[in-house]
Amino acid sequence: MELKRVVVTGLGAITPLGHDVASTWDNAVNGVSGAGPITHFDASKFKTQFACEVKDFDASKYFDRKKIRTLDLYAQYGLVAAEQAIAESGIDSENVDHNRVGVIFAAGIGGLHTFEEEAGYFAVHGAEQGPKYNPFFIPKMIADIAAGHISMEHGFRGPNFGVVSACASSTNAIIDSFNYIRLGMADAIVTGGAEAAVYPAGVGGFNSMHALSTRNDDPATASRPFSASRDGFVIGEGGACLILEELEHAKARGAKIYAEVVGGGMSADAYHITATHPEGLGATLVMTNALKDAGMKPEDIDYINVHGTSTPVGDVSEAKAIKEVFGEHAYKLNISSTKSMTGHLLGATGALEALFCVKTIENGIVPPTINHVEGDNDPEIDYNLNFTFNKAQKREVKAALSNTFGFGGHNASLIVKKYEE
Repeated sequence: MELKRVVVTGLGAITPLGHDVASTWDNAVNGVSGAGPITHFDASKFKTQFACEVKDFDASKYFDRKKIRTLDLYAQYGLVAAEQAIAESGIDSENVDHNRVGVIFAAGIGGLHTFEEEAGYFAVHGAEQGPKYNPFFIPKMIADIAAGHISMEHGFRGPNFGVVSACASSTNAIIDSFNYIRLGMADAIVTGGAEAAVYPAGVGGFNSMHALSTRNDDPATASRPFSASRDGFVIGEGGACLILEELEHAKARGAKIYAEVVGGGMSADAYHITATHPEGLGATLVMTNALKDAGMKPEDIDYINVHGTSTPVGDVSEAKAIKEVFGEHAYKLNISSTKSMTGHLLGATGALEALFCVKTIENGIVPPTINHVEGDNDPEIDYNLNFTFNKAQKREVKAALSNTFGFGGHNASLIVKKYEE
C-alpha cells in the first residue's frame, strides 16, 4: 500500500505569549517570557506563586453564556485554537467531505478546575446536602470533550477521540492524525491539544513532587533549561492546533501548505513514574524511531525543539540522547526549548512546539532558549551543542524534530520538513 503524503494547512494558538499564532510567534522569536504571578487563584501560601497564564482571556468574546457553562477552561482554549486553524485552512466548506474530516485532540489532565470545584463543594457540603453535582460536571471534566465539541461545532464526522499520555499527549495526537491520513482513513484532521491546570490542585500537586520552580522573586527567569541553576519547570496553559491534510486533497482545493509531516516516533522509558531515564534511553529510541519512520538520516535534521523542561534530570538525559542519536551532526544542529518562554503546557505542549517547528521552517528563524547566564553551566551538559541561548538565530531549516516526554515514561517525537513538490 502506498502511503499518502500529509501536509499542514492551518495553525491556531492561544498561549501565554498571545491569543493567536502571530503574536505567540513574534514574542517567542523575541525571547519574551510569559511567566508572571498567578491570577487564577490566591497562591500566596503555595511554594510556587507564578505561572505562564494566558493573559486577559475573556471567554465571552468567543462563546455565549450558555456555551460557557458547558466548557471547562481547557476546552475553551482548545476550541479557540481550533477555530483559528479551521478558519485559516478552509476545511469547513461545502467542497470538503465532512465525513472524512476528523478531530483528534489531546489533554494531559483535562478539566482539572471543574473536578476541583465539584469535589470541593461535595467535601464541604456533602454531609448535610448529600450528593449534589452540576449536570455538566462529567462532560466538562473529561479529557476527550474538546475533540467532541470541535466536531459538533463543524459537523466533522471522521475519526474523533482524545489522547492522554501526560506531556506527550498532543504529539501523540498529531502522530495518530498523521497515520490516519497517510493510511487513507481521512482527508483531513483537526489535531492538537489544550490544558488549563493553573489551579490549586495542579500547582499544589506538582509542588508536592518538587517538580515546579520556586523562583518567586523572579518568575520571568525561572524557566532556564540547560542551565545549572534550573530548579524545576514553570506550569503553563493554553491551546494549539494544526490542520493535517492529505496532500492531493489540499492541492485540489488550493490550500496554503505550511510544511509536510514526514515521521513520528514513540517509545517508553520503562523506568520511573515521573523521571526520565538518566541516560536518555527512551529519548534515544523515540528519536531513532521518528527518523526511521520518516526515512531520514540524522544529518537531515536542522533543528530540534526539545522537551527541555528546566528540570535537573530531564535536561541532562535529553542532551545525552541527542548526542547519542546525532553523533557529530549534533554540533551542527540548532536546539532550543521554547518552554523557557511559554512554560510547560503539559498535554498541549507538543502541539505548540510542533507549531513552532512549522513556523521555524516557514520563516527561517530559530526561537531561542532564554534565561541562560554565561557561566551557569552544568558539568553534565555539553555546551558545544548549540542551545540557541537567549537570542533567535536566522537559519534555513529544511527539517525539524520536536520532542515531548510525559510522566509514565511516554515519549513521542515528530518530524516536519519544508514542503517540496
